[in-house]
Amino acid sequence: MNHHDAAKILNLSGDITPEAVKCAYRQACKKYHPDRNPAGEEMMKAVNAAYAVLKDFTGQANTESTEDYGNGLNEAIGFALDLAGVVVEVCGAWVWLSGETKQHREALNNSKKHLPDGNGFRWAPKKKMWYYRPADWTSRGRGAWSMDDIRAEHGSTTVKNQKKKIAAA
Repeated sequence: MNHHDAAKILNLSGDITPEAVKCAYRQACKKYHPDRNPAGEEMMKAVNAAYAVLKDFTGQANTESTEDYGNGLNEAIGFALDLAGVVVEVCGAWVWLSGETKQHREALNNSKKHLPDGNGFRWAPKKKMWYYRPADWTSRGRGAWSMDDIRAEHGSTTVKNQKKKIAAA
């Protein structure tokens, strides 16, 4: 994960100091804790990765957007976890879906109606996968990178796609 992605996940912009990162990390931990949030376990992995990248960073974050990307990422992961047979992978600040996505094509095409930022999943024909990205993100590569290149550059976390079973009392 790069500094830009980490800052978006922690909702930081402007001057970044270790103190500001620590404060943003604590707020994100409260907000996305698994006890409060269905997709919290996976979101906490992203928050922890963002903190690891920024904890000693001092400098400028070039995130002019006021969009709270953490919320969008959380909702996208939660939406994808409800799709049976779909493998959810977080690479940097993007969510990639593979596996049995064909049966969920209509839901994925209409996902922008269900996600708070109005930005839904899109189909990447060269990679044969669906992706979710920040609404204000501009693509420079035009699909030239393979998924292995993306994983190597931004890191990758595969999300378990099974709902937690609640034990009967």
